[in-house]
Amino acid sequence: MRSSLRFRQRLAAISISALLMSSFTAFASDFSQSYAAYKQAIAEKNSEQILKYAKQAYELGGVQFGANSLDTVNLALNYASALQGLEKVEKGKIEQANSLYLLALERYQSKFGDQALEVLDPLIGAAQTSSEPKTAKSLFEDAIDISSDADNPILYADTLSAAFATLSKTPLYNRKIRNYALEAYEIYKEELPQDSLTRVKAAFIAGSIHFVEKKNSRAIPLLNEVVQQFSVLDYTHPYELKAHAYLVELYEREGESDKSTKHCIAIGSMRPWLDDQEQVPLYRQHPKYPVSYAKRGKEGWAEVSFIVDESGFVREPKLIDSEGGDKFSDATIDALKQWRYAPKFVDGVPVAAESSVMLEFTVERR
Repeated sequence: MRSSLRFRQRLAAISISALLMSSFTAFASDFSQSYAAYKQAIAEKNSEQILKYAKQAYELGGVQFGANSLDTVNLALNYASALQGLEKVEKGKIEQANSLYLLALERYQSKFGDQALEVLDPLIGAAQTSSEPKTAKSLFEDAIDISSDADNPILYADTLSAAFATLSKTPLYNRKIRNYALEAYEIYKEELPQDSLTRVKAAFIAGSIHFVEKKNSRAIPLLNEVVQQFSVLDYTHPYELKAHAYLVELYEREGESDKSTKHCIAIGSMRPWLDDQEQVPLYRQHPKYPVSYAKRGKEGWAEVSFIVDESGFVREPKLIDSEGGDKFSDATIDALKQWRYAPKFVDGVPVAAESSVMLEFTVERR
């Protein structure tokens, strides 16, 4: 009897072992399929599929490799990156991505050390997804320290660029953060060819900084570099359009309207015009408030019609209506003569078109 009983127990144990092995094999097969689908989605740049299969691979990988395995941590990084890369990122998904990055960061630091290059990806990811600007700043500073010690200028420039992109949108933005972008551009200029998209984007950012700071002589060559490189594309890049707009204002600031003209025309040619589309000024000069009216607290408005010619200049301004006095009308017309527009295009050719604007004059009361 005893012998028979022991035999049945061994059979049960073998059956359970076989069942577990079968389940494990099924998990492994499911993981392999999910990971293959994830890589296929990456190749196809399908963000929804990337997210779906990155999550599946992470969850199945945790079962197959164990929660503390570096393989599982790498899958967590993939999932975090997928969450972060969504076009419309919900707050909850960003928080989830941040948790995954922090998990990976902890494991990587434990495995490789705080200053190892391996911790750079989770460190930057955690900084980019942090809801606390001060925490993000601290994480980026650690990442910059690590990348600066590596014998890899591009890696260092990429880290500086990532730090600027995130921290420039926070209340912590200062000259040090601003310099991240300028230093990154100088490195890219040294290390990358002129037509490198990374370098061109960095040139646009550096030029935009100088534009805002009204450092015209520094902004103009950078933005012209952007326009020159993007001009070979068969589509309009947003940076190209913006660079042209900045150059219009920069040349007008310098009193070089002839140089701004080609950028006005370029902008006009980049977008399809609707028959009823209102033209928006690329450069405007604010009208001077008549001193005598301002002293009396006098307010009013003036509406003026005009022609935007083929080069984007304002021609033939005429008063439509006004209120408050003739000096408001005169000030409006004087200012409009200095405005610049993108000319309208019809069948690929710039044409003169009618437009109008109403300017209001109000006194700030304290």
